[in-house]
Amino acid sequence: MGRTPIAFYFDFSSPYSYIASEWIGALAARHGRTVRWHAILLGATFQAAELKSPVSHPIKREYAMLDFERSARFAGVPLTMPQPFPIATQNAARLFWWLDAQNESRAIAWARHALRAYFTRGVNLNDPPALAALSQEFGLLQGEGEAVWSDPVWKDKLKQANEQAIAAGVFGAPFFVIDGEPFWGNDRRAQMERWLEKGPF
Repeated sequence: MGRTPIAFYFDFSSPYSYIASEWIGALAARHGRTVRWHAILLGATFQAAELKSPVSHPIKREYAMLDFERSARFAGVPLTMPQPFPIATQNAARLFWWLDAQNESRAIAWARHALRAYFTRGVNLNDPPALAALSQEFGLLQGEGEAVWSDPVWKDKLKQANEQAIAAGVFGAPFFVIDGEPFWGNDRRAQMERWLEKGPF
């Protein structure tokens, strides 16, 4: 087996992405791997796969809301379901890709900061003033965040990231790829651990 990075596709509005973001780094490190983070928009992947969010189906919503919190407790990750939920997260994702172009580690730090802000403090990443304040809390200059997420360059970069994810077979989040093997969902953690430890099964 090679030592290629684990690809990790996430959406800033996905509770399961948030939970996975808290364990993927440690899992990878245990097996001598790094993680390549990819901010995407679930709406784009759902459209390509002709899917809908589970919370958009009344029969699934109640279970999904229960499972988000139960899964977080199981993983030992703090979670307070935010309102509103879900939200559009293109601006947070554009900031991710802007940071990634400069420093991959800082982009990952932003992703974790923003995911935690939404899922533990209820910071609405779709509200420009709230997101601007969060970006300043993270260390960006006043007005810098707004300039980035309004810039056509980063709008296009996120569009490309979505298209590349769909081309790679991504249809949900979190979605992982280990040496070409796809794993979908926070609940695939045990399978991923086994794959990294012993190889294909």
